[in-house]
Amino acid sequence: MNRLVLQSPAKINLFLAITGRRADGFHDLVSVVAPVDFGDTLEVEATAGGFSLACDHPALEVDETNLVLRAARAFAAASGWERGARLFLKKRIPMGAGLGGGSSNAVATLRGLNTLAGHPLSSVQMTEIAAQLGSDCALFLRGAPVVMRGRGELIEALPDTAVSRLSGRRVLIFKPSFSISTVWAYRRMAAEAPKAYLPPELAEARLADWLASASGKAEGFLFNNMEKPAFAKYVALPVLLEVLQTEFGLAPRMSGSGSACFALLPEGAEEGPIKRRIREYWGEEAFLAETRIS
Repeated sequence: MNRLVLQSPAKINLFLAITGRRADGFHDLVSVVAPVDFGDTLEVEATAGGFSLACDHPALEVDETNLVLRAARAFAAASGWERGARLFLKKRIPMGAGLGGGSSNAVATLRGLNTLAGHPLSSVQMTEIAAQLGSDCALFLRGAPVVMRGRGELIEALPDTAVSRLSGRRVLIFKPSFSISTVWAYRRMAAEAPKAYLPPELAEARLADWLASASGKAEGFLFNNMEKPAFAKYVALPVLLEVLQTEFGLAPRMSGSGSACFALLPEGAEEGPIKRRIREYWGEEAFLAETRIS
């Protein structure tokens, strides 16, 4: 086997509580994160040596700053693999959206190279590399909704009962034409500390209550305290989310640091009027993707 085509899914943060800033400058969090069926596609072809990356999106940097190439070199260093690879990324996940596209691409690279090399790295080793590449990389190795803690590198599987409530749920993802810098968002939260943070004991209590709930509907559990700084600067976000809640009875939220948002859709609900309302407020250039939680 010399060539693979892998799916590289987006993610949404159903629950995201930033609980405080660490001594190393990162932030601690408690988050329930779910991969979705929508995402990018990564083609990996083994070569005699060296790594190269190309992409169908002209705005994406394909130099050494890209996580795909960083992941490829980290894999080679950890595994001793002496061959190389040509990597081609078909980009569908919008950038600067809070949907984890770069992290997902990095993990797809690790998975693809590990398969082509005959699986020299264990799942534990893959998780360690993923955590070193980025705070939310490791979650993409699970392929199912998980709990993230620490700066995002500590991954815990959700109970089967919770996974069954989430898997297969319809999701509408929508993003305005502008993006939000993750660095800016965390800096704004730090500037408003400690009131910007949710204490870790409260975050864990909310998670425990949802897991223990008999019905456990996700709509009542959705939370993101990164919304406050984003909404204060980018008022188009809260204005539209309020409209979707009032007119359609949805519980829309922002994913990660934004600017993408999402809404869980009831089965059988007509999405056309919702999409038209989004474009009415955000314009025809708004990104929309209907998908399902994996």
